[in-house]
Amino acid sequence: MTSFIDFTAVEAASSLKSAHYRFPRTKELHDALAWCVTDYYAKAMSGREYEARGLLVTGRSRVGKTREIQRLLSKFNQSATVMPDGRPARFINCTLSGRMTWKDLGMKTLTALGYPAAGRRTQNSIWDMVLDQAKRQGVVGIHYDECQHMFSDTGTANNRVVLDSFKALLKDPRWPLVLILSGVPDLAKHIERDTASEERKQLRYLLRPIHFDVIDPSKDLEELNSLAFSFADKVGLQFDSLSTLDFLKRLSHASSYRWGLAIELMIEAFIITKQSSGLEVTTKQFSKAFSLIHGLPNGFSPFDVDDYEDTFDEERLLRLLDRSD
Repeated sequence: MTSFIDFTAVEAASSLKSAHYRFPRTKELHDALAWCVTDYYAKAMSGREYEARGLLVTGRSRVGKTREIQRLLSKFNQSATVMPDGRPARFINCTLSGRMTWKDLGMKTLTALGYPAAGRRTQNSIWDMVLDQAKRQGVVGIHYDECQHMFSDTGTANNRVVLDSFKALLKDPRWPLVLILSGVPDLAKHIERDTASEERKQLRYLLRPIHFDVIDPSKDLEELNSLAFSFADKVGLQFDSLSTLDFLKRLSHASSYRWGLAIELMIEAFIITKQSSGLEVTTKQFSKAFSLIHGLPNGFSPFDVDDYEDTFDEERLLRLLDRSD
């Protein structure tokens, strides 16, 4: 009987997608979370009212913020770190999509806590339930991904409410919550823009900023090369012939200078190589991977043409991906 599943591809994809490359930012993020949790533990042990700290993680789309944060929080949850009340602490994740009200966010948070609420409840009662469930479950922190969706360029009054509300979660005496707010660079602008009062400015002071940079070909090609070798080794492939400045520059551009996209492109190219029973990765596999990811004709990629920087606009490539998601 004909099988519709390519188990060679499945095995390669499983190895590659579970792999993790330790960027310098990985340690920075780990240290920042450790700082937040250590501060939380020390204050909780005091028995007095306290406020939590949080993280503000920004970077352009597809640089790998979500993957890094969720992997770190998964490791934290698996560590079963015991807090002063004797229970293991944990974090939950919430990914925002499109404009949301504070009530919408409360309902989404309750769902992430495994306790969905009916929309007919009031905003205050929903958030009371969030704090109650978080306390009952030992949830000490929440990661809000794509958090820029809580803000707008024209809704100044609403933005102030959101800023005050996030700050209230960090400070709520019933159960302070560590917040990890992640999103595109505009998120930081929204949080820093509203400085109408010293009280409101405190939100920014409670969040430790971390920025994920894009690939800079003038200084990051060695890191990109190391990343490629690391992933190739995971599935027993040879990357040596592509370890050149020209190819790495092309790979950077094909990935729109985004680390996350570079990893996606490598994974797809390495799977294609494994399917062909080859051991050495070539530009042919990367060209095919690029075409599959972007929905463009085979043989038309930054790996095939001389004037690739003029032919392929990085922002247009990102828009193609956004339409396909």
